Amino acid sequence: QVQLVESGGGLVQAGGSLRLSCAASGRTFRDYAMGWFRQAPGKEREFVAASRWSGGSTDYADSVKGRFTISRDNAKNTLYLRMNSLKPEDTAVYYCVADPSSVYAPGYWGKGTLVTVSS
Repeated sequence: QVQLVESGGGLVQAGGSLRLSCAASGRTFRDYAMGWFRQAPGKEREFVAASRWSGGSTDYADSVKGRFTISRDNAKNTLYLRMNSLKPEDTAVYYCVADPSSVYAPGYWGKGTLVTVSS
């Protein structure tokens, strides 16, 4: 079992920045692919960013490339998402996810943290 707890969401003006954190516990953090999904009001959940194990490989949705940066600190069992140049369309609940094999179909989800971007 893996437990994921997100923090760092809040209200920010368009063009601003936020950093989300995800504290993981329960299993060896470095053995899991980690990532972020989001769900905007009235929309389906969508992939945002991924960090594949400890090798440094990352992936991003086209909508956030160049603005968001995913990183992980295996010593602290923590995943981060730095979000710059935020847009109102980035408003969503952001979920931290983990999986031992595919971060695109994750088996573990946090409860989410709300990010609201005002125009």
